[in-house]
Amino acid sequence: QVQLVESGGGLVQAGGSLRLSCAASGRTFSSYAMGWFRQAPGKEREFVAAINWGGGSTYYANSMKGRFTISRDNAKNTVYLQMNSLKPEDTARYYCAARSQPYYSGTSRMEDYGYWGQGTQVTVSS
Repeated sequence: QVQLVESGGGLVQAGGSLRLSCAASGRTFSSYAMGWFRQAPGKEREFVAAINWGGGSTYYANSMKGRFTISRDNAKNTVYLQMNSLKPEDTARYYCAARSQPYYSGTSRMEDYGYWGQGTQVTVSS
């Protein structure tokens, strides 16, 4: 089993920044690609960003490119999402996820991720 715990969410004004963290435990974190997804009230969960197991490749949803940065520290078993220039439409619950199998690339497909955290709420005021 793997456990993922997100933190770092909160209330921020438009234009501000937040850094989300996701602490992983329970298996060899460094072998697994990780992703961030988000879900706003009344909307489907959507892909935000992903990072390969080695951290060498990253992937972003188009609307996040240039504003969000995903990174990982395998020594700390933690993946991060730095969010800059936040907009009210970024308001959502943000979820961290780990791919089901090791040594696969990060993807935007939720079905590729077998482990999920409980999420952390991000609210951006206008």
